[in-house]
Amino acid sequence: DAVVCVFNFTPAPREKYRIGVPWPGRYREALNSDAAAYGGSNAGNGGAIEAESVPWMGRPHSVSLTLPPLGAIFLLPDR
Repeated sequence: DAVVCVFNFTPAPREKYRIGVPWPGRYREALNSDAAAYGGSNAGNGGAIEAESVPWMGRPHSVSLTLPPLGAIFLLPDR
């Protein structure tokens, strides 16, 4: 298995930020540091995102994410 870790060290949220992932299917947000539970603004991907068959960054699949400002998202594949 793999954990996909994405960090945004800027104060601006990033919409439609594409990254490569190793497998097709659904990836769930195991952790979103901007979640309301942690006092954040709740910017994110609704808890999960579906990978697309779009090769990116040397990976066969990719996801288009919303990255929270000054935050981190950890994604786990639903396998």
